[in-house]
Amino acid sequence: MRARRMAVCVGSAMLLATAAVAQHAVSTRDFFYVGGAYAGEGDKEVMAGQMYVEVLRPPRVTKKYPLVFFHGAGQTATNWIGTPDGRAGWADYFLTQGYVVYLVDQPARGRSAWRASVNGPLQVVPVGTVELRFTAPEKFNAWPQSKLHTQWPGDSDRKGLRGDSIFDAFYATQVESLASAVETQTLVQSAGAALLDRIGPAIVVTHSQAGPFGWLLADVRPSAVKGIVAVEPNGPPFQNAITGEERARPWGLTDIALTYDPPIRDVADLRPQREEVSDGPNLVACWRQGTAHRLPHLQGVPILLVTAEASYHAAYDHCTSKYLTQAGVAHTFTRLEREGIKGNGHMMMLEKNNLAVAAYLQRWLGANVR
Repeated sequence: MRARRMAVCVGSAMLLATAAVAQHAVSTRDFFYVGGAYAGEGDKEVMAGQMYVEVLRPPRVTKKYPLVFFHGAGQTATNWIGTPDGRAGWADYFLTQGYVVYLVDQPARGRSAWRASVNGPLQVVPVGTVELRFTAPEKFNAWPQSKLHTQWPGDSDRKGLRGDSIFDAFYATQVESLASAVETQTLVQSAGAALLDRIGPAIVVTHSQAGPFGWLLADVRPSAVKGIVAVEPNGPPFQNAITGEERARPWGLTDIALTYDPPIRDVADLRPQREEVSDGPNLVACWRQGTAHRLPHLQGVPILLVTAEASYHAAYDHCTSKYLTQAGVAHTFTRLEREGIKGNGHMMMLEKNNLAVAAYLQRWLGANVR
């Protein structure tokens, strides 16, 4: 009971602190839905696949293109609004930089309705998995870099674990997600394209499970995606690592079709091959195309791939970078520790130095997106 009361108190403090910052950062706040279609017959007809979009505008817009933020698995747009210990989030930071900010809840998630008669089954991330992968990896030593994690907020002896008020405030935000990556990516590609059609050219910011969305939206709306910031995108190509060894992302970067050149009729045409040795200690061996095909619709799009020092992605995000290079896609691959930003885990947008990470992203955007 005490832990629950503490979580409520911290959650209330987070809302108050975020609201105070937002008063200075936000000029207008609106919302709308995009995408979706009616399904079912007779009195059982419903709309499914629609995506909730919240739009925040600063008092003075100084940036040419807005930012569209896509959260990862188990999350919602609250990831970008504030931190579980009550500090300003990335949304407010980028508003102060003059960007219009769009925040979405993925279809069938959060404020975007899940329809039992249309959508597939849901899954939830258990509390133990959140502790191990996101908030306290240094306590479990599940991958070599995990011991470097220092940036999760809090100072109790249970920092990053259930029962700590900040952890409880974070875990309270977790929701069910569609279990199928194919269904998720199909729905987001459709709704995301509808969003770009409505708002015009934009910069797409993705995190974790949302990583494929940037590639997929650039594939179907190449002229509308003016930049991609991929924060530890779902990977590595073709097969999971660290968290499992299952085959995944048969299209290399995604679970659904991408446009390749020369064209491919089947994913088998990519002829995935695993490299015999890794690129260095504490790094996994990568999968690559056996016969190189380019990703033409991603070429020319400014792309930043960002990896944190202590995350499980630190062991394999280089594989996603190498895959992009093999596919002819120029990009920037940044390990944050090499920029002096150390100790971060996978949820860097919520950690103690979250605004230092945001400032790095802004510097890159300022130098690379025109």
